Amino acid sequence: MEIKSRGFEKTVQLINKGVDIPNPSTIDIGSEVKIDRISGKDVRIYPGCRIYGEKTVISAGCRIGYEAPATIDNCQLGPKVELKGGYFNKSVFLEQANMGSGAQVREGCILEEEANGAHCVGIKQTILFPFVTLGSLINFCDCLMAGGTSRKDHSEVGSSYIHFNFTPDGDKTTASLFGDVPRGVMLNQPAIFLGGQGGAVGPCRLGYGNVVAASSVLRNDYTGDNRLIVEKSKPGKEIDFAPRAYPDIRRTLENNILYIANLMALEEWYLHVRRPFFAAQEFGSLIYSGLMDKLDLGKKERIKHLQALAEKAKKSSGRKAANAGRSELCDRFPEIEALFSSSAGDGGAEKYRDDFLASFEKSKGKAGYIAAVQSLPAEVSLKGTAWLQAVVDAYCREAKKALPALKLFGI
Repeated sequence: MEIKSRGFEKTVQLINKGVDIPNPSTIDIGSEVKIDRISGKDVRIYPGCRIYGEKTVISAGCRIGYEAPATIDNCQLGPKVELKGGYFNKSVFLEQANMGSGAQVREGCILEEEANGAHCVGIKQTILFPFVTLGSLINFCDCLMAGGTSRKDHSEVGSSYIHFNFTPDGDKTTASLFGDVPRGVMLNQPAIFLGGQGGAVGPCRLGYGNVVAASSVLRNDYTGDNRLIVEKSKPGKEIDFAPRAYPDIRRTLENNILYIANLMALEEWYLHVRRPFFAAQEFGSLIYSGLMDKLDLGKKERIKHLQALAEKAKKSSGRKAANAGRSELCDRFPEIEALFSSSAGDGGAEKYRDDFLASFEKSKGKAGYIAAVQSLPAEVSLKGTAWLQAVVDAYCREAKKALPALKLFGI
C-alpha cells in the first residue's frame, strides 16, 4: 500500500536540504510551509513537532522541540533560536532567543536577541528587549520590557509572576511599560527586577534599575530609577461595586497613549537603525518584515481596546466634568486612531534622528547589532535617546490637543 502524506514529503525535502530530523515520521509540516524559508545549516527538529504557516522562517542553528513537542505557526526565527516545547504563533524570535517547554507564545510577540523564558511561560503582544529573562510559571501578556546589558546583567521577571491585563469591566487597556523604548534600545540601562510570586495591575510604568520585592502587586507607576519598591497589600473590605466607573481614566488613557507612542518610536528604530543589520543576515528581509508586522499588530491591538474603553466610558455615570471628558474621548476617538496611523510631526525628531544616524554610521564599525549599539560613545547614545523621546513626546502632544477636556500630560 502506498502512503502519501503532504507533511512527509516536506519532511523529506528538509532532510535532503540538511535539516537534522531524528524521527521524521513524527513530524507534521503544513503544505503551505515554504521550504526555501527554512535553513539547512545546523537546524534540528526533534520528534513530535509541527511546523505550519506560509510566513514561517527558521534560520541556521535553530533547535525546536528538545524538551517537548513544539508547534510553530507563522513565526520568524533568527539564528540559533531554541524553542524547547510549546505553542508559538505569529511572533518573532531574534538571534539566540529561547523558550523552555510548556510555553504559549501567542500573536504579536517580539523576543529580541537572547531574550528568554523558562518553562510554562504565557505571553501575547509582549516585547522583550535583548537579554530580558522570564522565570517559570509566568503570565506576562501585553507588556514591553527593557533593561540590562548582557546575559549576566539582565532584566528579570521572577517565577509565578502575573501581569493582570483584564479588568472586571472586560477591558484590556492595560499594556504596561517596564522601561521604555528611547533609553532601552541603547542597551545601557540598569536592569529591572520584578520579584517572584508578584504581579502588576496594568497599565503601569516602571523605571530602570528598580527592584520590586517578591509578592508585591504593583498598582501604581514608579517612573523614577534605582528604587526598591515594596507595595503594601490592600486592607480587606466589602463595599458597593460600581461597574464602569473608571475613576482613574486619565491615567489609563495616558499610559495607553504612552505605550502606543513607544511602539511608534520602536518602529522608527527598526526602520532606520536595525534594518541594515538584517540585510546581511540569512532571511533577514523576512525577519525584518515580521518585526514590522508585529509592531503593526501591536498598535492595532492597543487601538482596538482603547476604542472599546472609550465607548464604555461614555455610557458610564459620574461627575459632570468627568462625563464631558469621557464623551470627548468617544466622540473624538477617530482623531486618536488617525494620529497613530501617520507621523505626528517631527517635533524636532528629524534633526535628532539625522544627527544620531550620522554619528552612528561613524561609530558602529563592522560589528553586529548588539556590539555596535553598546560600543557607541555616551554622547551618541544620548542623541539616539533624544530622537526617540522626541517621537514619543510628539504623539503625546497631539493626543493632548485632540482631547483638551481630559487635560492629558504635563507637556
